[in-house]
Amino acid sequence: MSTIGPKIQEQFESLPIDLKNEILSRNITLNTLPELISVLEKIVEEGENA
Repeated sequence: MSTIGPKIQEQFESLPIDLKNEILSRNITLNTLPELISVLEKIVEEGENA
């Protein structure tokens, strides 16, 4: 299970449920906005390569 830091909790909660579930399934820790953006970019890239 992933951990979402309190500093970015609000941004995380604003995401669609499917994105939140995908992030949570990756077993990562996110504490900053750049970390969140990075994982979102990876998800997009994986979707383009699928």
